Amino acid sequence: MTPALATPQPTDRVLTGIALMLGFCLTAPLLDVAAKLASASVPTGQITAARFIVQCALMAPFIRAMGLSLRVPKGQLKPLIARAILLLLATFCFVAAIRVMPLADALAIVFVAPFIVLLAGKFLLNEDVGPRRVGAALVGFLGVLFVIQPSFAAFGMVALFPLGTAVAFAFYILLTRGLSRRMHPVALQFHTGLIASLFCIPVLLVAEGSGSTLFDPVWPDGLAWLWLLGAGFFATVSHMMMTYALSFAPSATIAPLQYFELPVATVFGYLVFNDFPNALSLLGIAIIIAAGLYMIHRERIASRQLIPDVGTLSRDRD
Repeated sequence: MTPALATPQPTDRVLTGIALMLGFCLTAPLLDVAAKLASASVPTGQITAARFIVQCALMAPFIRAMGLSLRVPKGQLKPLIARAILLLLATFCFVAAIRVMPLADALAIVFVAPFIVLLAGKFLLNEDVGPRRVGAALVGFLGVLFVIQPSFAAFGMVALFPLGTAVAFAFYILLTRGLSRRMHPVALQFHTGLIASLFCIPVLLVAEGSGSTLFDPVWPDGLAWLWLLGAGFFATVSHMMMTYALSFAPSATIAPLQYFELPVATVFGYLVFNDFPNALSLLGIAIIIAAGLYMIHRERIASRQLIPDVGTLSRDRD
């Protein structure tokens, strides 16, 4: 007699979520590696477009196989368009930055996005955010200055592009919070890729022959095709892993693991491009990680205050 399959226990789901998030941390830097390799011969705008076109093409079969509706819920079209534009801007700024900057330096600056989300929540959305988390966010920005300073001296204004990525991605996260409750993750990814592609393609067509180093498209040569496909492939795979990780495990468990992406990006940057952050950048990266982990710790404490524990509420205030 064949034994019945065991129902997955909560611990199994959490472990699955952790595994998926670690998978994200291992695959997301490969997107950056592919984009940086492509940037040697392909304009930034074309790499950005390829990232979304490939994402859209990869998600389309899953939409069909899963029988998902392509209909956008009523009232969600404008937020969906805004979300796609923000991710488009975030991607463009980051690709423009890593053309010249080390991967780890650029990514460390982008990691201030959670701090921006927190401050935007407090000052724009009137969310209840305590002084300790605000302080952690400000310390995180201090870490960014340590990373930007040597990068600005070496690369000029390009060093500020990752900050643009962080701002755009922060508001992308805020919009995603609402949309993720109303749309399936696969449909959301498909629509994001489609909308962003529809914005990118006309820009490239207009820029053709203009001589613009950022937008004038070229016919990719040799391995450049592989790097362009890789950027879209690893972007799609990594973001779907993160999406599903959050469906298996609480965000409080998953969030700290994202900082594992920084050392992975540092290793890839060193192995592929022989790039390694200098001492000041490493100090800034350490400050950003420490501030981020502390902020996550305070988020956990604040969330527990909302849930009665054995009939009592925690007196720990943020």
